[in-house]
Amino acid sequence: MSIKKIFGLFFFGLCTFSFSQAQNNPIKLLEANPHYFEYKGKPLALITSAEHYGAILNQDFDFEEYLRTLHDEGMNYTRIFMGSYFEIPSKSFSIQHNTLAPASEKVVVPWLTLSENGLTKYNWAAYNPAYFERLGQFMKLAQELNIIVEVTLFSSIYNDDHWEMNPQNPKNRAVGVGTLDRKLVHTVDNGELLILQKMYVSKLVKELNEYDNFFFEIQNEPWSDRPKTVLNIANTYALDGPNWQVKVDLADEKSLEWQEAIAETIAQTEANLPKKHLIAQNYSNFKASVPSVSKHISIINFHYNWPESATWNYHWNRVIGFDESGFAGSEDMVYRRQAWVFILSGGGLFNNLDYSFFVGKEDGTGDNEAPGGGSTALRKELNILSKTIHSLDLKVTKPDQSALVAAPGMTGYVLSTGNESWLVYLIEAGKSTSQITIGTKSHNTFKIESINTFTGEKKDLGNYVANNQKLEFPVSLIEGEIVLKITISKDY
Repeated sequence: MSIKKIFGLFFFGLCTFSFSQAQNNPIKLLEANPHYFEYKGKPLALITSAEHYGAILNQDFDFEEYLRTLHDEGMNYTRIFMGSYFEIPSKSFSIQHNTLAPASEKVVVPWLTLSENGLTKYNWAAYNPAYFERLGQFMKLAQELNIIVEVTLFSSIYNDDHWEMNPQNPKNRAVGVGTLDRKLVHTVDNGELLILQKMYVSKLVKELNEYDNFFFEIQNEPWSDRPKTVLNIANTYALDGPNWQVKVDLADEKSLEWQEAIAETIAQTEANLPKKHLIAQNYSNFKASVPSVSKHISIINFHYNWPESATWNYHWNRVIGFDESGFAGSEDMVYRRQAWVFILSGGGLFNNLDYSFFVGKEDGTGDNEAPGGGSTALRKELNILSKTIHSLDLKVTKPDQSALVAAPGMTGYVLSTGNESWLVYLIEAGKSTSQITIGTKSHNTFKIESINTFTGEKKDLGNYVANNQKLEFPVSLIEGEIVLKITISKDY
């Protein structure tokens, strides 16, 4: 055999090995652009409309039909709570059908339970095989369907009623003693509970290590436990007031200390395991400039995001996540627009909390009285967003708001897709037809293409020549919005 053939076979083997390794590595940040992910060797943004986090702990929920529905409708991501927190059906934030609030006899948690004087007691020293069997089945199917799972380990405990039945409450633990203020549960000042929490985290880390299709989140909405108000979004600049919907809270120092301890537990446990997984931290509602980010954290999550949550934190070079939507009515329009605006502001993860999924409606066709939306139609529209984003070269894609010089009567958001090309999302703000101006560095001829956000239909809007570093062209919106794809024309 010639040297040339030997070298060729060797090179082919290296490439095959490299490709195989990429196919069998956990989801990670995209090295060339860490505002997105890489999975199975390809750049990835996570875009979904997913159920209310009870797919594992609610035994009545048919997660197989649910996951297949997500896959068939083009969603690539879901979020699950792991059992340290669940809700009461009759007292669950005005949600008619709530997968996170199972019937008491249908809750499945990581620990074995026993009944004592009519009360459920959780044995934190003994794990529940049925729970881990269900978890394994869920993860295996999700991995087969290329669905990424956000594994949320803890959640704030929002009221005394939920604390009364919570597995972390000393009175509900098989060998618990004394009492504990629920505001101290997720701090290092929680007594013996900290040791148990770390044991629980280590167990889940070990059980999940074989899977590639997930990342951890430390705690859902930690600022609710121990709020530190940093911003008023009602333009009053006052930092007090009881209404959570007009102020931004960060978690306080005690909470952050505990979150770091949990992140360390994940990292230390995985240090002796084959695979290493990303960790997300949930920072605030709406928008905030995050003051610091732990070395363990790769994903910066917000809830009910404003686009500033992405732009103000872009410099951290992590994925910025819109981790939960809601409290803005039930119309698809709200959550479709939130998704487009956030992703075109530089976000890499969007999760609409979809209340059309619940027990008996795992196909996402349910009608639910809830503080949010979700529907088959919305998921179709989000799939258009996902296909559009994944048609770009995410290695070079970045927000470029300055490129939109003028769009009178419209609000616009812009991604640069490299080499003087852009993706622009426009929303009516007084006018449905306007003259758009894009700033350029050249006198090239540009092709303008529109994308219908409801149907995905694409139309060629023509070619326009840039003059004096400006590209000007007319645009008309479709039902109040449109997406434009602007590229240098190859015909000129």
